Amino acid sequence: MVGKPEILKGKILVVDDDEVEVDLIKRILGDAGYTSVDSTMTPQVVSSLYAENNYDLILLDLKMPDMDGFAVMEKLREIETSGYLPVLVITGDPDSKIRALQSGAKDFVSKPYDSAELQLRVYNMLEVRLLHKELLGCNDALEQKVIKRTTDLKQSYLETIVAMTRAAEYKDTDTGDHMERIGFFCKELAGLLGCDADFTDRIFFAGPMHDIGKIGIPDHLLLKPGSFTPMEWETMKGHTVLGGEILGNCKSPYLKMGAEIALCHHERWDGGGYPNRLKGEAIPLAARIMHICDIYDALRSKRPYKPSLDHAKATDIITKGDGRTMPEHFDPAILGAFSKNSGAFKEIFDEFEGKKEV
Repeated sequence: MVGKPEILKGKILVVDDDEVEVDLIKRILGDAGYTSVDSTMTPQVVSSLYAENNYDLILLDLKMPDMDGFAVMEKLREIETSGYLPVLVITGDPDSKIRALQSGAKDFVSKPYDSAELQLRVYNMLEVRLLHKELLGCNDALEQKVIKRTTDLKQSYLETIVAMTRAAEYKDTDTGDHMERIGFFCKELAGLLGCDADFTDRIFFAGPMHDIGKIGIPDHLLLKPGSFTPMEWETMKGHTVLGGEILGNCKSPYLKMGAEIALCHHERWDGGGYPNRLKGEAIPLAARIMHICDIYDALRSKRPYKPSLDHAKATDIITKGDGRTMPEHFDPAILGAFSKNSGAFKEIFDEFEGKKEV
């Protein structure tokens, strides 16, 4: 028999409890040019041999003592993750053929078998098996390319976020420090709320963009030490809309969340926020998380118009209110998570302050 070299090199395992049958099959396959033919008369070891040697074809006798061919195939199905069982059964029982195919075998040879037929069926099965393995290899390569492309795309998104955040930092160093801390606050609170890993990852990178709209606010307002006039306050509030417009209509999941946060992080649970006076769950979850994180960091931070407050005072204002900031401004579930774990916020803030001192 003349065949393709790669097929004749296919790894074959012969399984039969009859030594004479094993020797006969191996001789027939050797005459056909197959160069890698193993055998065993112990069906209990077939699955372990298959796992160790990754055979391309198993010639399996169905009638064996202690463990028949059907039990062998059942064990093989447990370890063959691709779903393809490369088994050619050998049987003299006509009623067993259909059952063997239903059990996962890909073909069968009837006893007594013709050597030429056996050689051809083995060749055909090996040809299909090697094509199947080649297809699996192509799929694996494609999957790796997709993973790499996804990783590269995510990296480009994150680089864009970093660049945009740095642009805002040039407007105000204090605001820049605030933007850096806020990602850690948001990630911490999202985790406490039980948000999944994707959401937590996105809010960590999207959170620092919440004030990106301040790029469009004049410096004389952004750095003003005193209170704003009504007209100036309206201009300042416009940073939410500007931020939403800057980040809007983007395909990146990070920038999409960033746009939601930028637009809605000053909305309040009771409907008294801005710019659209959204109420309750109409406010995106990421913006509700950002709202309390933003307030905490703002209270803790020194600004041209106010001194910094310590952790205890800032927490007290958020949880009990001071007239300007009230508990009803926040999602109750988020406020509860913050109240029970506010110490984590202190640790994050203190860590950043320690870095500045160094």
